Amino acid sequence: MKQAIVHIALVVRDYDEAIEFYTQKLHFTLVEDTYQPEQDKRWVIVSPPGSQGTTLLLAKASKPIQNNFIGNQAGGRVFLFLGTDDFWRDYQDIVDQNIEIVRKPKETDYGIVAVFKDLYGNLWDLVQFNKNHPIYKRIK
Repeated sequence: MKQAIVHIALVVRDYDEAIEFYTQKLHFTLVEDTYQPEQDKRWVIVSPPGSQGTTLLLAKASKPIQNNFIGNQAGGRVFLFLGTDDFWRDYQDIVDQNIEIVRKPKETDYGIVAVFKDLYGNLWDLVQFNKNHPIYKRIK
């Protein structure tokens, strides 16, 4: 048996502002942007550069209760983890893009990590894993 997590839904306020942030500031690829008339919504998928794994489904809040979770999908914890093959290149790019850094870079036993906020306030780890970490080979 082979399974995979294909998409993670990220609740957003507006499709276009979310697409702009992820494609322009984080350099994600816009994989799909398809209007679904039967539900009056768009199917918007973005992916980190060079990634063949899980993608983000940018899901516009469509009910009042969903608005409460924009920017706080994990209750204040780091929600998403962006693995990189060059931490300092990507960290400097995030700084240059004026993306808010919440925790400055830190060397750990598993690699180097910093925490940043996306346009809505969700917390992300930017992480480069050490070569002996099990995840290293998945993003190398």
